[in-house]
Amino acid sequence: MAPAAETPFDASERRAWAGRAAAYGAGFGRLCAHTVPRLLDAAGVTAATRLLDVGTGTGTAAAAAAARGAEVTAVDAEPDMVRTATAAAPGATVRLAALPQLPFSDAAFDAVVGNFVLNHVGRPRAALAELRRVTRPGGRIALTVWAAPPAPGQALLGRAVQAAGVPRPTDIPALAPEDDFPRTAEGLAELLRTAGGLSAVECSAVSWEHRTTLEEWWRGPAAGVATIGRVVTSQGPATVERVKSHFTALAAEFTAPDGQLVLPHTALLASGRVDG
Repeated sequence: MAPAAETPFDASERRAWAGRAAAYGAGFGRLCAHTVPRLLDAAGVTAATRLLDVGTGTGTAAAAAAARGAEVTAVDAEPDMVRTATAAAPGATVRLAALPQLPFSDAAFDAVVGNFVLNHVGRPRAALAELRRVTRPGGRIALTVWAAPPAPGQALLGRAVQAAGVPRPTDIPALAPEDDFPRTAEGLAELLRTAGGLSAVECSAVSWEHRTTLEEWWRGPAAGVATIGRVVTSQGPATVERVKSHFTALAAEFTAPDGQLVLPHTALLASGRVDG
């Protein structure tokens, strides 16, 4: 099979995450870890489950699944993430690989999970078809994405960028309209049914308040982590400071009496079964 062509969105994502595993893990990684237990439950991960964790990042889901006794294989498209996840999840086999083409045989796994991985692929429908291919009949696939419109805490950094008048750089493409899907419970569930061909699909919102500090929450964007970080750092140090000033002012509405930031977030968690 010929390698799948990389979309401009995919290429942009590679640039956004290159060499940033440590910066991600220290901030946004803690946020994304919140959904891991429910994600593994939705996939039915127990002892001896042959699990694939796609887009493992710093290995949080892989480590948690290994702690349950699962036989874990994890992949990520970024070499720095693979190195970090290998150290964080010694009970897992971690490999470099990217959707929508994985180096595994058909029906190789009992279950597949992807914690926010669909947010970072250029062809979500092709990605889902590939996840179905590597899952055995009767196995489950469970995925999370960020809800849209975003919860107030999730929108904070974007509001600061907007207040500072910083445009999205032209070299950061959005997902092609024909590849996108509604980031709602109904939209994600329909994607699993149609592109993934899954049955018994369930999808629900997961809301929580992420507690962090002003310094921690700013550190990731200032280091260029994720798309928001690339926007923040796109025009040099003066722009970074201007965005930081607006971020500090806007963060006041989320600051608790103890000085911590309390940021409301909402994700969507969907799962379904692969039929034979």
